[in-house]
Amino acid sequence: MTYTATAPTIVAVPSQIKDKPDTAKKLAPILGMSEASVLRQISQRELMVYIRPGGRQMPEAKANQIRALGLPGIYLTEDGKRAYPYGDLAAQVLGITGYENVGLTGLEKQYNAVLSGQKGGITFYAKANGELIPGEGQSVVEPTDGDDIKTTINLQVQQYVEREIEQAVAEYNPDSVTAIVENPQTGAIVAMANYPSFNPADWRSAPPSTYNRNLAIWQTFEPGSTFKIVTLSAALQENKVNLQDSFYDPGYYEVAGHRIRCWKAGGHGSESFLQVVENSCNPGFIALGERLGKESLFSYIRNFGFGQKTGIDLPGEGNGILFKLNRVGPLELATTAFGQGVSVTPIQQVMAVGAVANGGKLMKPYVVSEILNHDTGQVVEETKPTVVRQVISSATAAQVRSALESVVANGSGGKAYRDGYRIAGKTGTAQVAKNGHYESGHYIVSFIGMAPANQPKLVAYIAIDNPHPKHGVVFGGVIAAPIVGNILDDALHEMGVQPNPQGLPKKYGTPKCRGHGAKLPGVDSEAGAKSRTAKFCEPESRHSGSRPGCRRTVASGGSKVEPGSVIRLYLGDGTPSGN
Repeated sequence: MTYTATAPTIVAVPSQIKDKPDTAKKLAPILGMSEASVLRQISQRELMVYIRPGGRQMPEAKANQIRALGLPGIYLTEDGKRAYPYGDLAAQVLGITGYENVGLTGLEKQYNAVLSGQKGGITFYAKANGELIPGEGQSVVEPTDGDDIKTTINLQVQQYVEREIEQAVAEYNPDSVTAIVENPQTGAIVAMANYPSFNPADWRSAPPSTYNRNLAIWQTFEPGSTFKIVTLSAALQENKVNLQDSFYDPGYYEVAGHRIRCWKAGGHGSESFLQVVENSCNPGFIALGERLGKESLFSYIRNFGFGQKTGIDLPGEGNGILFKLNRVGPLELATTAFGQGVSVTPIQQVMAVGAVANGGKLMKPYVVSEILNHDTGQVVEETKPTVVRQVISSATAAQVRSALESVVANGSGGKAYRDGYRIAGKTGTAQVAKNGHYESGHYIVSFIGMAPANQPKLVAYIAIDNPHPKHGVVFGGVIAAPIVGNILDDALHEMGVQPNPQGLPKKYGTPKCRGHGAKLPGVDSEAGAKSRTAKFCEPESRHSGSRPGCRRTVASGGSKVEPGSVIRLYLGDGTPSGN
């Protein structure tokens, strides 16, 4: 995604420049600098100086003009300059370089010693005052290249993710957005992106907070209901619940004299614990937290990697914040069980859910897969997948995945459903705390998903801070879930993963119920011939860039589609009849 392009650079030896005003006069117009500035620099009492800024990393045409002048004491050498053929793609991951191409952030900083080569120089024989000794000659020692690094980022998937972020920003005008896609089998980061972003080639024009912070690993916030995956995993592993057990939700749960309300007014009533998961029912998860107890729940939370850095090979990672065990009372236990009162990073959540995806193993995330010799292309060092610890059993992980697939097929994550790809996941809607109080109307909505649910190839996560939807409904299931559905759908297509018909079918309500799918009717054409086929796709306003407007799915009369879908009817001559 980035490489170093060599560019000519001027090195001046002031003691060898006999006529400094004339030299400055000749160089200034070529370098686009004032004569005074050039003269001041070449008059310094230094052995060698760079003429800045016009003399650094010049176009070859300017270098040829300077060579033709044959000015004493003026030398040309090669200098490296970063080039970014994909613009701002993965900007915070790649990072930036400063003076002498020293890495300041991102991979540039993390691998600066690997990427940096040896500086070049000019060798000549001179007298004590710096004047050349006649007949001794001179030589230029060219700089040597450092090694190359190969990242785990999939270019196409990264573009899909950034496209979805761009559309979310256009539609919801949030404060920030962060997204991560991971290979749960290895811990390799397939995509990582943030908004706001910047162009690394012109990073100085961006605010420091934008280029200094990679929100995907730095930002900490209360996760909300995506954290319930940890509580569910712990309860199943410790045999504290059977998903077919019954639970009654009156709309609240009494804890230490406090009434903690369910997000649904009036509650969900009688439900199984599988439905507790599907409905993201807070009282049900408080009950699971109480069954586990604080020692057990917090042990699982730490084992899943929360409260500590993941060790990803990027600088600036946050720790997150957990309650100290001796300060966890009944109320803190209750809120932690449904994802409130703890502070986590996006990368911690992705790796924790990755453990559910891969059979219970917490992996160490990484962005660089190989270090390569720049000249030969040979592998100098290769990153091996690292298992941090086994957190839950493979059997428990399979149970959790099954429950999360049901969340998407039957519950609050329905908008992430994509036919045939068996997406499993969990919604999140968390209030944002500031100065010890929750800000009214300020939420971070999120969704974390994996697919295919039986053997996940990818885990995808998105968090949107302070969205402003036109319809006013701020829920992770409404805003974030369809975005992750799009990312996983496109990414799995890109990877050549074939759809699997064995997954759970989507649960639809009646057409009269807003928010549920509707059946396509049979259609009579004007000619009287009965047509029971229609091609349908998602609303076109959701697509841009490389995402096609339609998957070219052909559906027969009686098929079910999502609300808001665009229906195109093709009559006998194949001409669209409208939407």
